[in-house]
Amino acid sequence: MSWSPCPDPIPGERETVNAIDTLIVPRAVDLGEMMVKRALPSVTRQMVGPFIFFDQMGPAEFLTDQGIDVRPHPHINLSTLTYLFEGQILHRDSLGTELSIEPGAVNWMTAGKGIVHSERTGEEKKSTGQRLFGLQTWMALPLDKEESAPTFDHFGKASLPVIDAEGIHARLIAGGALGARSPLEASSETLYADIQLAAGARVPIDPTVEERALYTISGQIEIAGDTFEPGQLLVLRPGDAITVKANGAAQFMLFGGAPMEGPRYIWWNFVSSRLERIEQAK
Repeated sequence: MSWSPCPDPIPGERETVNAIDTLIVPRAVDLGEMMVKRALPSVTRQMVGPFIFFDQMGPAEFLTDQGIDVRPHPHINLSTLTYLFEGQILHRDSLGTELSIEPGAVNWMTAGKGIVHSERTGEEKKSTGQRLFGLQTWMALPLDKEESAPTFDHFGKASLPVIDAEGIHARLIAGGALGARSPLEASSETLYADIQLAAGARVPIDPTVEERALYTISGQIEIAGDTFEPGQLLVLRPGDAITVKANGAAQFMLFGGAPMEGPRYIWWNFVSSRLERIEQAK
């Protein structure tokens, strides 16, 4: 476990009581069929726990005969997690998987030593058109899992635990929080949750994992008197317990976990602790 100093607040100096360690405004990336907001990696922060890539897809409106067409491409030494709020994506991979993901479900693919997959709009959705809105995140693998055999798992919406209490509606995607635990077993300590708050509701964010961040989806949230709008990534100070309040209905993602044992290299769709492995994959 790494140690991060947390000195006492200094009276009159606001930055010493700021719960937010780093604020990241995602950059826009044009994928052709749609724009995405890329929050990680950024110039100020490469990773939060194992999370090394964090993309917001949409919201985008696809008319009849339109859709996404992410053609077959390889990955190594990472896990990808796809989670949708709206729409549908058809996943195919070199393990023989062919499966559609819909809102509230999870596609969890671990590349290990290598996998190839595609993500497309299925013919049924192309014929009718659809709105697409969701997230794709990548998680680096610990050293002892980097060259493991590739795997794919799907977790339906009904299989993920949901917490409903006092204006809080939360779905546990990975790890444990708010008294519940997801069936998704990540390769290292990982936390990932979709949290929706009613207007005025509050939710405590305890330091259950070493590195934590919030990504705002909709509405306005308030932390220690500061307000944050949609499309911002807030890296929380290590060890601090905070409370998030919703100024009107709001939604955000809570994520993080244990830090990796060392730095990771990333190039295109490849992640590795060894630069020579990236060169080999190229």
